[in-house]
Amino acid sequence: MPLFWKHYKSDVTAFIETLKANKPTLEEEQRQGRALLWDKRQDSAAQSEYDDAKVAQQPYVYQTK
Repeated sequence: MPLFWKHYKSDVTAFIETLKANKPTLEEEQRQGRALLWDKRQDSAAQSEYDDAKVAQQPYVYQTK
C-alpha cells in the first residue's frame, strides 16, 4: 500500500457518521423501538399448542380425496 493511499469512505458511511454525531441518542432510540415490537419472550406452551393444532396439508392442495 503506497504512502499516498487515501482511505475511501462512501457517501452513505459519511452520512451515517454525521447522523450519529449530530444525534448521539440515535442507537438507543433504535434499540427501544426494536424492543417495542420484536424483542419479546416466547410462550413455549402456546407455541406447542399451535404446533399441535396444525393440520397436515395434502401434496396437491386442490385434489379432493
